[in-house]
Amino acid sequence: MENLNYSILLYYCYAEIKDPEAYREEHHLFCVENNIRGRIIVSPEGLNGTVSGLKEDCEKYMEYVKSDSRFASTDFKVDEFDRHAFTKIHVRVKPEIVHSSLRHINPVTRTGKHLEPEEFKKLKDQEDVVILDVRSNYEHELGRFKNAITLDIDNFRDFPEKVKELEHLKNKKVLTYCTGGIKCEKASAYLLEQGFEDVYQLHGGIIKYGKEAGGQDFEGKCYVFDNRVAVDVNQVNPKVISTCHVCGTTSDRMVNCANPECNIHVPICEECGWEMEGACSEECKSHPEKRPYDGTGYYQKNTNGYNPYKGLFRKPDKEKIKSLVND
Repeated sequence: MENLNYSILLYYCYAEIKDPEAYREEHHLFCVENNIRGRIIVSPEGLNGTVSGLKEDCEKYMEYVKSDSRFASTDFKVDEFDRHAFTKIHVRVKPEIVHSSLRHINPVTRTGKHLEPEEFKKLKDQEDVVILDVRSNYEHELGRFKNAITLDIDNFRDFPEKVKELEHLKNKKVLTYCTGGIKCEKASAYLLEQGFEDVYQLHGGIIKYGKEAGGQDFEGKCYVFDNRVAVDVNQVNPKVISTCHVCGTTSDRMVNCANPECNIHVPICEECGWEMEGACSEECKSHPEKRPYDGTGYYQKNTNGYNPYKGLFRKPDKEKIKSLVND
């Protein structure tokens, strides 16, 4: 039996942060000192993070976040795991906590009605209801709710343009969903702004729905932004809906193309993964910059010059820091 001594936390919180740079430094220092790894965005509109650590360290981290009155209502989605889901810690300041073209929208002021997982489950099959997936193509191609409407978008910032295709649904109850709930906050608010009157969102997203409602009618796997790449959701009536990008056989094994200039996220079966050396095509397989394939199809993101030491107010043990950020 696996020793699931680690936790993976997925969370966000919309709240005003007047000095994001100062808070980034404080937050980063806490992560370094408590062996928390992952990716965290700090912005003037709030926090967004996916992190991993030993269970006791993650408990400290959740207490730390919630001890700040601005983030006291943060809803953490917690998964058990047998190791760190990240190799480093990155805490960055960005204009938004999820990249969109909807910076004018403040979900704290107005957003779709939050549905808890069991409420979503009861409502989703009613005749006057449509289920709307607000995620990108590579996410919903791997897994989505049965009968969900999906949008042909490569990035969430393309969402507003696609809403024009949904005009005929303005008289319906629109139930939006995404991985952890964060995209729905602005997506549902934008739908309201565009004249949709009855708009809802799945609180906590697919991840929370799997944990609290058994994942019923979510078909396929859920794409996640850590080195697990994809996770099971449905414990009631699971079904694989994705096919191998190379050979077309049924597969829910998600891979990033080994060619860093391509790097598309597609399902590739294990046999094709090894045969193609992690590449999505013969062209990518022969690319001179192709990364070594280890069977997972997950590659640590380029740090783009990010310095894990930058901005620390005080210096913890240097050897400890090196072990935390370079393992």
